[in-house]
Order: sequence, then structure tokens, then C-alpha cells
Amino acid sequence: MLTVTRGSPVDAKLSWHGTAPGAAGRIVEFATEPKGPWTILTYAPLGQTTYRHPDLIPETHFYYRLRPYYGPASRPVDVTLPKGSFTKAEQRAEHDWAPPRTIRRAGVRTSPARRPAATPTGLRAKIMHANGIRFTWTDHAEGERGYLLEDRPRGGDSFRPVAALDPDVNSFGLITLPNEKRASYRVRPVTYGERSNIAQLTTGERPAGRG
Repeated sequence: MLTVTRGSPVDAKLSWHGTAPGAAGRIVEFATEPKGPWTILTYAPLGQTTYRHPDLIPETHFYYRLRPYYGPASRPVDVTLPKGSFTKAEQRAEHDWAPPRTIRRAGVRTSPARRPAATPTGLRAKIMHANGIRFTWTDHAEGERGYLLEDRPRGGDSFRPVAALDPDVNSFGLITLPNEKRASYRVRPVTYGERSNIAQLTTGERPAGRG
């Protein structure tokens, strides 16, 4: 069950309860029309039950819903990048290794995306420069809605999604943030479960002096 209240005239506070057995997490989505289009706000871990959506358009209807997502994660790989910030030379580089792509492999067995047999294998992380990593893996999933690349920065408690990719992608280059230079990474195919109820909120006037 999802509910939404106003934390201020232009801030939405979402809360929910309920179980999603076997899910990897929940997607929080919003729209400004009852039938969408819907935009993903965040991928929430199962233990999270609240979310704040701040600085909304005044005097506007907002609609929210949740969907659990499922899919087995690969074994993680640990990456330690060299020291150094993102340089101008790296910014000017073409990074033709980075866009998501599908590398076709013959003879790969596949399975529906929720099943353990759909677990990605052979995840590799190739350091391209001090702030860039190219990931490749073998896709064993059928019918997935996409892939998530997740990371756990060194010292972190849990994995979190850092990139959402299209179905069948098995190569992707990540330009890292400073806290991602020493981290564990993994990938998972995802499918979605049933949608929650839709919670609706109408924002008020923007407070004087804000925005």
C-alpha cells in the first residue's frame, strides 16, 4: 500500500508497506497524468519504505506508484581504479567503448529472467582509464525488461543501481564518480512485478523566497 503526503507545498513524502517475496527491490515511479507516461525516480532496496520527491512544480497533480523488480545478480567483481580526477583529455576522448551494446555469442543457454539459470556469468571489468571501466558479461536471460549495473563502494553496506540498460545488453562503459573508484560491481537482468495502487497529490503554491 502506497500513500503520499505533502512535506511542504512543493515536496512529496511517499511511504509504503507490504511484502514482495523474492524481489530484489522496488521501483518508485511518478507521472503528471493518471495514465502516464511514467518516469522512474529511484530503485529502492527492499528495506526502504519512504521516499522524498522535492521541489515539485506548484499547483500540479502528481501520481505515484511502486513496482517490485526481480532477477538474479551475477557474482561481483572488485575494481580499484588509479588515482586521478576526470581530466580534460578524458572528457575530450571519444569513449567509443562506453555505449551499451550487445555482443552476440553462439551457443549460450538462456532461461526466463527470474530463474537462477538466468544469472549473468563471466562478468569482467576492464579499466580503460583512471575514471572509466568497461564491463562485459554473458547474458543468459529471456524476456528481461532490462539490465541493472549495481555497485557497492568500498566500505558500503549494500549494492545500489548505477545504470539501467536495455534488454540483451552485455557490454557497458561506466564513467565513475569519486566514491566509485574502489568498489564491487555486479549486473542483473530485471523483470517487473505487479503495480501498486496509485497515490495522488496536488502541490500548493511555492513558498515565498523559494526558487
